[in-house]
Amino acid sequence: MSKYYLPEGLPAPVPENDDLSKPYWEGLKAEKLMVQKCNGCGQHQFGPEWICHNCNSFDLDWVEVAGKGKIYSWERAWHPVHPALRALEGEPYITVLVELPAAGNIRMIGNLLGDRRQDVVIGSDVEVVFEHHTDNDPPYSLAHWKVV
Repeated sequence: MSKYYLPEGLPAPVPENDDLSKPYWEGLKAEKLMVQKCNGCGQHQFGPEWICHNCNSFDLDWVEVAGKGKIYSWERAWHPVHPALRALEGEPYITVLVELPAAGNIRMIGNLLGDRRQDVVIGSDVEVVFEHHTDNDPPYSLAHWKVV
């Protein structure tokens, strides 16, 4: 049994060359869920962009938000889209689209921890779980979700 939710050998997520998403990845390492917030209209957004999705302002900051949300949608993936996922040997993994009420209901995708064949209910309360890959080169952290 791996100490990680998904098998080792998947590509390490890293910020883009322009470092736009760097505050998100650095936040995960510090166990903080970071998203952008517009200083013009106050709208939260994710994924990262140089411009506000709402008012087109370029005045955006990164802020920490509560790692609590609700399952908006989900999928149980059976097909190994990367060779490392073949190590699951016929077991699925669950990805969820989580809505964050404390951040204007923006949505994030992540893995749902627990039984890989569990019943998943839209609207279930979830909270973030940080998974640190400190032994990887480069080291990185992920945000997963668990039902509460």
